[in-house]
Amino acid sequence: MTIVGHLINGEIREDAGRLQDVFNPATGEASKQVALATKATVEEAIAAAEAAYPAWRNTPVGKRAAVMFRFKALLEQHADTICRMIGEEHGKIGHDAAGELQRGIENVEYACGIAELLKGEHSRNTGPGIDSWSEFQPLGVVAGITPFNFPAMVPLWMYPMAIACGNTFVLKPSERDPSSTMFIAQLLKEAGLPDGVMNVVNGDKEAVDVLLTDQRVKAVSFVGSTPIAEYIYSTANANGKRCQALGGAKNHAIVMPDADMDNAVNQLLGAAFGSSGERCMALSVAVAVGDQAADTLVAKLKEAMKPLKVGAYTDSSNDFGPVITRAHQEKVVGYINSAEADGASVVVDGRDPQVAGYEDGFFVGATLIDNVTTDMVSYQEEIFGPVLQVVRADSMEAAMKMINDHEYGNGTCIFTRDGEAARYFSDHIEVGMVGINVPLPVPVSYHSFGGWKRSLFGDLHAYGPDSVRFYTKRKTITQRWPSSGVREGVSFSFPS
Repeated sequence: MTIVGHLINGEIREDAGRLQDVFNPATGEASKQVALATKATVEEAIAAAEAAYPAWRNTPVGKRAAVMFRFKALLEQHADTICRMIGEEHGKIGHDAAGELQRGIENVEYACGIAELLKGEHSRNTGPGIDSWSEFQPLGVVAGITPFNFPAMVPLWMYPMAIACGNTFVLKPSERDPSSTMFIAQLLKEAGLPDGVMNVVNGDKEAVDVLLTDQRVKAVSFVGSTPIAEYIYSTANANGKRCQALGGAKNHAIVMPDADMDNAVNQLLGAAFGSSGERCMALSVAVAVGDQAADTLVAKLKEAMKPLKVGAYTDSSNDFGPVITRAHQEKVVGYINSAEADGASVVVDGRDPQVAGYEDGFFVGATLIDNVTTDMVSYQEEIFGPVLQVVRADSMEAAMKMINDHEYGNGTCIFTRDGEAARYFSDHIEVGMVGINVPLPVPVSYHSFGGWKRSLFGDLHAYGPDSVRFYTKRKTITQRWPSSGVREGVSFSFPS
């Protein structure tokens, strides 16, 4: 069986120790194994990054940008291979994998403009003959820890900008679907990146803990569940590291009585069930304002869900694929069972989908649950599966209170034709990313991604302008060259 190893100092390495199966979630069979890095292997990767840092830091920014331009072209050239790898190990249908990769490429495009982003600021004659300017200097060795649900896109949120800023990088991707991440990292070498600047170590908590505690690592970026995000953030901070840790979500969509209901239904289907709901931006709760709007919404959703197809990535006509593991399949079904036991109505039941030829796959069908209340466990916790719950509210204010009271504040949206309602919603909702008739308000690459409350730990969001600040430290220089023959006496007053 093929073993996925590590990329250290430009070479593929394998640990001889622990191995873990990598499954094809459509068939339920192990397709390969991944090596789980030991402490020594991770330390070797950090050492390679540390050794490569001085030369890379001093590489002219235009040459660093040129690597990113070539990297972007290689990603586009090998897109079909990357999407196939994502499908084999994550289960995404080809069209969904292509969308993921494209959003990642857009972040590489942003990194191509690094020369402009690192220009800093300059002021002449801030005092007599005194000039002042600021520079953005790299941190050194930085690390990223990324989740299974976007094996191509989320790493591309991190290391292109970190590397373009002059840092060197150690990536710990998800051990559940490592192949596409490894393949993409190898394209950087083909693009001309020097050995050691980009390193990949596959592994589990043992590898993560080395990255969090090794003093050579100056910053850590993480995307995953909230309990792990809290651990990452607290441990990194305790070890003197800069950290951003993006956690979980429970994203609500308010559906107002005046909404274009057919459009709202179409948008909700894609936002709730795309990627099998395994997105931190998935819309998992529709809050319908008024019983009439709720009844209409549920009836239209039920009808629109009839033709939805769940199946293997090999059939591009499928709408979405399996969830990542058997254990996760059972967890999602458990939440559906819990909602039903708590008194909610399972309107469309996806607990036992029949996928011909893939009977052992980790499939959950599109599921619609009505009459959900905020005290139910299935409402309070992140399901991370193809499940859409409908909650009923008497007013827009009551609907907004549900969202503002929830522990997560990642993404939300409102469907309405009322500009006043939309403006009030965007001004007063306590969520980091907001859509107005846009169900997945994921910012473009030249803005930044991040939620509020327990969806984000740290002061800076991911990618975009915030990434420049996260992966650099500001240095301000004040300079004076005295006029010929002029010397000043001693002054004990504070300079002004």
